[in-house]
Amino acid sequence: MRSEILQLAAELARRGEPFVLAVVVRRESYSSAQQGDTAVITADGGYHGWLGGNCTQPTVKREARRALADGRPRLISLSPEPPREPPPGVTALPMTCHSGGSVDIYLEPVLPAPRLLLFGPSPAARALAQLGKAMGYLVDVVDPAADRAALPTADRVLAGPSAPELGTLAGSSESLFAVVATMGESDEDSVAAALALKPVYLGVVASRKRFALLRETLLGRGVPAEALDRIQNPAGLDIGAQLPEEVALSILAEIVQLRKARATQLARDPASAPAKASDAEREELDPVCGMTVVVATARHKADHEGRTWYFCNARCREKFLASPARYLAGSAAAQGAR
Repeated sequence: MRSEILQLAAELARRGEPFVLAVVVRRESYSSAQQGDTAVITADGGYHGWLGGNCTQPTVKREARRALADGRPRLISLSPEPPREPPPGVTALPMTCHSGGSVDIYLEPVLPAPRLLLFGPSPAARALAQLGKAMGYLVDVVDPAADRAALPTADRVLAGPSAPELGTLAGSSESLFAVVATMGESDEDSVAAALALKPVYLGVVASRKRFALLRETLLGRGVPAEALDRIQNPAGLDIGAQLPEEVALSILAEIVQLRKARATQLARDPASAPAKASDAEREELDPVCGMTVVVATARHKADHEGRTWYFCNARCREKFLASPARYLAGSAAAQGAR
């Protein structure tokens, strides 16, 4: 494993940027990859390192994007004739390199820690800072009068809703969760500042009556009603919470519930992830075996009735050309089930 790849991974992790660490764990001749070859794939599609021929890159980048979307590692196996029923936990995909051979690559997504942004000096905000840190969140507290020594679990204490440091969170909306617990102190400014960052979750600790007044004020400022409708109030799951620590527990439970639901949705429907596949990574189903084929790197294809069909290997192409009608009905059913 090359030291510069490890250094790049460490730097990305330090900056809180998501990436995938990919490692060749098995290979068979004549693959140019060697066991232990490593690459880093960043969220923007950057590819750093070596995992064999460049023909494997589209497949690896596509699977890396999926790993970043659902946060789950995966083991992909690339071979000239991938099995119809691979071993459990293995994703079998066609090898498109002309040299043939097989290579198994382990993909480990490395995601930044979720960030909890808290507004206010209230006991509930302080309890959230403690519990959030214990759960692995990066914690920022926005409080003009906060004593840093009184918030030992916070990663940062910011001076107020207009603090310039808040601008650094603008690009982390997918992992940002915000709670306003100002209890009457700069409520409107805090909610407006939080909304500007577009967090995944924004909860306001306030009575329904107080929140209704706050909402009318923000509407008068020009804040869109759609943005205000996404605010959770009362914040937290209804567990009968009364003490600040209980309120903090209910809010973090609601955040965990949301995070798990999003992860489940992405696992079921990778197309709902923010990152979309480029034209170079468009996929088609092999009408013979049902394998997914990357169009841009497909080595085996055939035209039939005005359409191009793509195959994972030469044998599937030969079977299709020998009896197209036999496979077209099955292909139509598979496409309808996708």
